[in-house]
Amino acid sequence: MVLPRRVGVADLIAVMDAVAGSEPAITLVSLLGLDPDAFLVQRRYQDIGDAPALPARVLGVTRSTSTDHEGTRNMSTVTTKDGVEIYYKDWGPRDGKVIHFHHGWPLSSDDWDAQMLFFVNKGFRVVAHDRRGHGRSSQVWDGHDMDHYADDVAAVVEKLGTQGAMHVGHSTGGGQVVRYIARHGQDKVSKAVLISAVPPLMVKTASNPGGTPKDVFDGFQAALAANRAQFYYDVPAGPFYGYNRPGAKPSEAVIWNWWRQGMMGSAKAHYDGIVAFSQTDFTEDLKAISIPVLVIHGDDDQVVPYADSGVLSAKLVKNGTLHTYKGAPHGIPTTHADQVNADLLAFINA
Repeated sequence: MVLPRRVGVADLIAVMDAVAGSEPAITLVSLLGLDPDAFLVQRRYQDIGDAPALPARVLGVTRSTSTDHEGTRNMSTVTTKDGVEIYYKDWGPRDGKVIHFHHGWPLSSDDWDAQMLFFVNKGFRVVAHDRRGHGRSSQVWDGHDMDHYADDVAAVVEKLGTQGAMHVGHSTGGGQVVRYIARHGQDKVSKAVLISAVPPLMVKTASNPGGTPKDVFDGFQAALAANRAQFYYDVPAGPFYGYNRPGAKPSEAVIWNWWRQGMMGSAKAHYDGIVAFSQTDFTEDLKAISIPVLVIHGDDDQVVPYADSGVLSAKLVKNGTLHTYKGAPHGIPTTHADQVNADLLAFINA
């Protein structure tokens, strides 16, 4: 029996209070998939401070379940060796070719919707998980580094029996793929794809003069700590999807979906994650990889600069291919979904 999870409405209200007036707040509640009437009731109680949290079933949120690879109906989580629950999705036929998707910071497996739906409808088995502290996974206070991220991947792979999958990582997820291969062996991975990915090293150092100065990432942490809700609107509304470029046509739905995913996760995990994605050096990991690697990167990426990441990663691996998307931003799994899907399909079938 799966008991309803209680929703932290107080946390949600704190975010909603950043939006003046009740109507915008209720609009955001609806975007999050909650029941507005139940939310208003809860908020009224919250204002007078005498009501417990409403059960998730009342607010319209339930904990996801899925059928695991042995056919039993369980919570779609795996518990790691250090006790962290990692949420995962596992769609498609058990005998299909497997693609495992790794999301970027500070998002969740939901960011791969366009890819997962495309491939499951073509008969593939698709897997994606929420990184620790992100999405629906446990909001633990520690372990927000690439080694733990890689070990969490290994726990999902072991539970599902998906050794030999093609692993696809976007942004921070690309670093996660590289570190997983380095720590757990490339014999468990058939091919790898790095999309707008952070390797080899983002931060500027003596050995990486083309990197981004550390004070930029310090600024990210400061903005998150000061007003995470605002920061998580400004990033997708600006550089992430290239919406700050002349002639761009911003999509509010895309912006708010990014915001929704980010606000689901833990501020502590995201704060620490900035260090993980910016200061981890993947150079030696990349040099050791001999399986086929496809590197996809937009040359107008304002988040992970093209010349200091995708170009270098493709050269460092032993069997790499670089696909450059002219004029494309950082969030190409969304903005260029059709092109990304076509490239992934061609690569896995090659």
